[in-house]
Amino acid sequence: MAELLSGCPRVALAFYAHPDDADVACAGTLARWSRAGCAVHLVVFTNGGRGTTDPDLGVAELVAQRAQEAAAAAAVVGLASHQNLGMGDGDLDNDHQLRGELVSWVRRLRPDAVLGHDPTAVYFGQHYFSHRDHRELGWAMLDALFPAAALPHYHPDKGPAHQVPVAYLSGTLEPDVYVDVTETIDAKVAAVSCHRSQLPETPGWAEEVVRGRAAEAGARAGVAYAEGFRRLQIGP
Repeated sequence: MAELLSGCPRVALAFYAHPDDADVACAGTLARWSRAGCAVHLVVFTNGGRGTTDPDLGVAELVAQRAQEAAAAAAVVGLASHQNLGMGDGDLDNDHQLRGELVSWVRRLRPDAVLGHDPTAVYFGQHYFSHRDHRELGWAMLDALFPAAALPHYHPDKGPAHQVPVAYLSGTLEPDVYVDVTETIDAKVAAVSCHRSQLPETPGWAEEVVRGRAAEAGARAGVAYAEGFRRLQIGP
């Protein structure tokens, strides 16, 4: 049977590329940890302003809409804080500046656990491959967690060094740990449903997809609903 995580960190920090990514990836886990007393922080890197197929929908209008959606979802999940850094969709690069931004948040909030994209998960069958922003941010996050945030001479202007003990990578093709989200699956459905700009108009689509994917993970973990992660045990 797959390993189920027990307990929760004292402080968790989630790094995701787009306004809806964290809710799709791990809202059940974040809600569970928040309810258990964890201070859960979310940093979103892009403003989502290019995330539409409608040429008549302006970027500024979509940015404002997605900010409202993200705020509503954060309230549902119970986040201690959520920030959007306002970068453009498709503009993320694993460079010195992006790694420095990640290091700054790690050193400021000093989390016990970090969550984010698995950059090695690229091809999902024949009909989907991961967004470039997910890959770039995922690699930058790993480079920031080790060695940069943990060693004082990397980005010395970003505060005292901090070693994050563990990272959980979502959207992975190789999950090795699971979180039981049976008690928070309703919160995940509600959080994902907040992102109306990213959903088809089909009634009930979000709930069907969210519950279906969580049930598949739950079957592997031996519970009703679960979210899977690749765990990286980085430091003490």
